[in-house]
Amino acid sequence: MTTKKMAIIATKGTLDMAYPPFILASTAAALGYDVQVSLLLRLQLLRKDLSDVMISRWQTRRCRCHPMPVMVQMLPGMKACNHDDEAKAQETRRRVAGRIARPVSGADVKFVACQMTVDLFEFDKSEFIDQVEYGGAAMFLGFAGDTDICLFV
Repeated sequence: MTTKKMAIIATKGTLDMAYPPFILASTAAALGYDVQVSLLLRLQLLRKDLSDVMISRWQTRRCRCHPMPVMVQMLPGMKACNHDDEAKAQETRRRVAGRIARPVSGADVKFVACQMTVDLFEFDKSEFIDQVEYGGAAMFLGFAGDTDICLFV
């Protein structure tokens, strides 16, 4: 029996958007899949220090400085909040994301950072976790061409 393969392109660099590719990658690895996660422009999630990684803007717009209609506030999770609540929410999300992202890096998941992005933004490779490999579109396509599941997240 051949090993199943999963390729994921993670296109977002915010903590809330790290959940889908990281959870899918770690679950697939736990199920015995050969997993590769490729990150294109947003390499923040591969850094050793996640303290400057933010939450998506749409997640933080629920404060009083951005009024929303009363009908929208009635929807679950859409009530207006004050800045202190949002700061607490940011910190909680950051802590949770760190606990999700780091175990994935310890799982049998290959992370590939876009070499062109590293060169373009002159990133220092010492900023990234040790499990990161560097490659381009050809590397991704070489792996993704034989996968059972290929996701663009």
